[in-house]
Amino acid sequence: MKIEVWSDFACPFCFIGKQRFETALEQFANKDDVKVVFKSFELDPHAPKSVNHDVHDMLVGKYGMSRQQAITMNNNIGKEAEDAGLAFQFDSIKLTNTFDAHRLAKYASEQGKERILQGFFKAYFTEGRHLGDHETLIELAVQAGFNEDEIRHVVGGDDYAKEVRADEEEAQRLGATGVPFFVIDRKYALSGAQSSDKFLQALTTAWKESQPLQVLNDTTMDSESTDTCSDGACSIK
Repeated sequence: MKIEVWSDFACPFCFIGKQRFETALEQFANKDDVKVVFKSFELDPHAPKSVNHDVHDMLVGKYGMSRQQAITMNNNIGKEAEDAGLAFQFDSIKLTNTFDAHRLAKYASEQGKERILQGFFKAYFTEGRHLGDHETLIELAVQAGFNEDEIRHVVGGDDYAKEVRADEEEAQRLGATGVPFFVIDRKYALSGAQSSDKFLQALTTAWKESQPLQVLNDTTMDSESTDTCSDGACSIK
């Protein structure tokens, strides 16, 4: 079973949703037969790399609320994160453009080291790191076990830019209007940071429907009582 997950490193519910989904996956009986593919999505592709206001004022400008209302909103999100086992530090968040982080994440996934995604989320929401700064990205990648020279080459060029844009275009075609966006076998979609129970329910449903039909009566056990025809045994003469 294949599950595709579109998310952005600057999206709090993407981090929360990732945590809840992974909790559900650990409880899923067939987790070893599930392939998870992380996809790129930018909440604001035109965001600058550096801004002179914090995340609270960003909400003020975006939604026209007061700063206190913005702080309250973020505190409520922080409580959801805490319930999921995460520690958000909204006052320390450095707003930035996440495109280069997505490019680097594509490279990491190609190398089979998707764990760097967790490091990027944690760096942004917990550690107050500047995820748009190349030196920060390089340092995080090296800490995750990557070769520094290779990372500098990826970050300094435009490698994986087309792949990131392709993910974003694909999300639009699939009808994603926000993230996180989970697609199971291109048959089911879940939007938002659902509860772990909801994720587990979706996994179970999708798994059952992906399996071959199960015969409830075994025709090999009692050929005289099955009332079935095979190999011409029921041909009318």
